[in-house]
Amino acid sequence: MFARLLYTLALYLAAPVVWLWMARRARRAGGQWGIFAPQRFGRYERPASVAAPVWVHAVSLGETRAAQPLVQALLERGLPVLLTHTTATGRAEGERLFHAAVAQGRLEQAWLPYDFPCAARGFMRHYRPCRGVLIEREIWPNLLAQARAAGVPMVLASARFSESSLRQSRWLGAAVRDALAGLDAVLAQTDADARRLRQAGARAPQVAGNLKFDMVLPQAPLAAGRAWRKALGRPVVAIASTREGEDALFVEAIANARADVLFLLIPRHPQRFDEAAERLEQAGLSYVRRSAMVKGLAGGADGQGESGGGSADAVGPGVRVMLGDTLGEMPFHYAASDVAIVAGSFAPFGGQNLIEACAAGAPVIVGPHTRNFEQAAADAIAAGAALRVPDAPSAVAAALRLLDDPVARAAMRGAAQAWVAHHAGAVERVIAALALPDRPLPWLAGRPAR
Repeated sequence: MFARLLYTLALYLAAPVVWLWMARRARRAGGQWGIFAPQRFGRYERPASVAAPVWVHAVSLGETRAAQPLVQALLERGLPVLLTHTTATGRAEGERLFHAAVAQGRLEQAWLPYDFPCAARGFMRHYRPCRGVLIEREIWPNLLAQARAAGVPMVLASARFSESSLRQSRWLGAAVRDALAGLDAVLAQTDADARRLRQAGARAPQVAGNLKFDMVLPQAPLAAGRAWRKALGRPVVAIASTREGEDALFVEAIANARADVLFLLIPRHPQRFDEAAERLEQAGLSYVRRSAMVKGLAGGADGQGESGGGSADAVGPGVRVMLGDTLGEMPFHYAASDVAIVAGSFAPFGGQNLIEACAAGAPVIVGPHTRNFEQAAADAIAAGAALRVPDAPSAVAAALRLLDDPVARAAMRGAAQAWVAHHAGAVERVIAALALPDRPLPWLAGRPAR
């Protein structure tokens, strides 16, 4: 209790800095962040639209996509869902993925409140969830304390905990240890994550795998991507989810590559679309924007549009790059590609999700920085589904070699899909840990805390 009090005092003191950081990020990223929205402080103007929901917290874009198969499974069981976020990109992705469920009143989205005791208490009293699931590494001491006080079972799912996270937990001290110890179940992605979570204070963490392996890519965008590639009649290499500083590296590598290959350059965040376009122009590379080719994309599962691939005629033989400046089209891009370079790993960002590319059957190339997907990257390489290279020029060179070796590409494609299928099952393990009823539970008013 005393440790959490010190944590809360530190949080109050740091709040203005956090809000300034959020405002700066909001200006760069765009979207509505609701930094001072009443929801952020546990105050609500309208009654909740879902009763006794299963609460799933997915902080941002990546966690929201990771949570998609779990949320879908909950909805299919007839359970109402409360989906919370911290960032605008996560909230927009959730709205796009589950727009039908939102319209039907089966899912409600909300901002996660700041971890002030009164805000967390207001959140619990308003939504009265029957269960709570935190995705990957969202440990908030006051929120978890209020969940315990309300008797809400809490699960940390698809949990990843790096050495850096372990060091931070030690610095934050007993407040984080108590929060981790108070979780009803901790389901780690890997043995290493479970070991570090145990060292940080979690009780009996189990290895349940990564929710991303349970992602089911819809067939429409996959078929559209393959048809688009066939109509294009040129080799295609995707450079997916580039982060700050990586575009410049790849633009230079593309400029030195052979001209018959079409490169799909796909920045991770929409605020950097124009910056990537400027780099292509400065390099003198002929390019087209994907947004100019396809209008009115409709969201589907994991954001796959229903509008098809757009005309391949827009990409003439002199075009070197298609800039992927649309949202929710990664399955299309991967299906349209002969090889996929998964970025975020060529600068020290920790890498991006290579599982989606493997699920689409794309041979994958990653860089040296994959700590966010450490075990997945190592396993994919060992399975023959992926290659690791030291830098961007090496990645482009490796992709070009694979283009000239159809046997190697076919072997990697088969290995990628087999690897993903082998690791599926995390959703069922999470649902089993939640001990969910066959139908929604009514809120048990006044039930004792655990």
